[in-house]
Amino acid sequence: MPSVMSMRKPSTKFSLQGPPGLPYVAASSPDQTPGVPLSCCSRNWSNALLGRSPMATSEDLEKKTSATSAPSLLRRLYLRVLAEAETSRGPAVLAAVAFTESSFFPIPPDPLLIALGIGAPRRAIPLAILTTVMSVLGGLLGYAIGAWMMDTVGDSIIALFGAQATFEEVKGGFLAYGFLSVVTAALTPIPYKIFTIAAGAAGLPLAIFIPASIIGRGTRFIAEGILVWRYGEPIRDFIDRWFAALTIAAVILGVLGVALLQI
Repeated sequence: MPSVMSMRKPSTKFSLQGPPGLPYVAASSPDQTPGVPLSCCSRNWSNALLGRSPMATSEDLEKKTSATSAPSLLRRLYLRVLAEAETSRGPAVLAAVAFTESSFFPIPPDPLLIALGIGAPRRAIPLAILTTVMSVLGGLLGYAIGAWMMDTVGDSIIALFGAQATFEEVKGGFLAYGFLSVVTAALTPIPYKIFTIAAGAAGLPLAIFIPASIIGRGTRFIAEGILVWRYGEPIRDFIDRWFAALTIAAVILGVLGVALLQI
């Protein structure tokens, strides 16, 4: 069995389609940088992010990117991150992306996790666990930013993503639905960094924040890992089309269940 660091290269070229829900508005022109949260259940998120047809190949995308005089930073970051799936640095980059995405980095770890898992299906679940652990630890960094560095760092991050109004709404939501808010954000494609920083700024107890992060992030990433381990390359399109919708449905059912118990 190959080690994580000697993982073989995927046998298929990546189509740059990962799970839906990168929660940022797609650029209206090649030079515009996306920024504001879009929705918690958008489909074909990589297509929207990269401004391409769902049928376009990675080669077509690279030609389009190279032909652009000033390609968006987000697009270049996405290509750079996904390219690491074909190198021995893939797992280390996955860990770094999972950690930083929970506090400030704009690219989610899902597409790299799926690409690495397809390249070595037996490693899909261990990689999903690694992603979960690093994402939860990164969430603690986001929490610390909100709790102790809001004026110096937190406000700048929120402004960078143009999410000031959303941030204030999230802080208010913690007063009534603290645990459920964190689980929802961790499980779905809602920008998790907004919630981690808001949790710290709102003073949400760590005894609530940490378990909720583990449940939400673990459910999301390990579910992806299991699907990739079981079905391999054919599951990519299913995750791209339906994973966000299914997680949103699960959250809605959970909320309804809690509401019924309180009647």
